[in-house]
Amino acid sequence: MSATLSIGELSKRSGLAASKIRFYESIGLLRMVKRKANGYREYPPEAAIALSLITTAQKAGFSLDELKGLMPADLDHWDHDALVESLETKLKEVETLIASLEVSRAELKKVLGQLNARPDDITCTDNARRMINEHMSQATNTQIVK
Repeated sequence: MSATLSIGELSKRSGLAASKIRFYESIGLLRMVKRKANGYREYPPEAAIALSLITTAQKAGFSLDELKGLMPADLDHWDHDALVESLETKLKEVETLIASLEVSRAELKKVLGQLNARPDDITCTDNARRMINEHMSQATNTQIVK
């Protein structure tokens, strides 16, 4: 087995399309590529690890621009402080998003409960109007209290 990988081999190892690997290279995110005399790309085995880190970080919410600032040219030269700071910042963003989603979830459950509690003698349209009137009444009462 050779010490380097072709783009096809790297694609198979990483599970990513060759076009995505070339894209990451073109934007400067994957920098561990060398060119053979014939112009073919060759990658070290560590490139598969770098691609795994990139896809994992994207799933965690990191943008490609954020990753460009974090990913070293090779996996042996990480900026520990920048990495920790970036991870802490992303964790705060995720926690804020979770809190916002929990509020949205509660609101959706409330509306769904109101819809499902529709009296048998009124239509869905009349029930929606009833719910809107209740919401407007609550909003008005909330403004008066403030």
